[in-house]
Amino acid sequence: MTRVRLTVLIREEEGVYVSKCQELEVASCGDTPEEALDNIREAIELYLENARELGILKDIEPILTSRHKFTSVIEVEA
Repeated sequence: MTRVRLTVLIREEEGVYVSKCQELEVASCGDTPEEALDNIREAIELYLENARELGILKDIEPILTSRHKFTSVIEVEA
């Protein structure tokens, strides 16, 4: 199995920490940032396992193997 690097955003939302994998649009949560990170890791692993079993892992391969990923924070008027 190949190891891949994915982006995870964790934010506090009403007393719970929500974690989201940007590339796969997989989300989870936890009572602490560490728990949210552990839970999103498990959710991603299950997502990839299911993709492999369904034969669609090849469809998301470009997402998993992209070498150049950029994240940024911007401000806008709301």
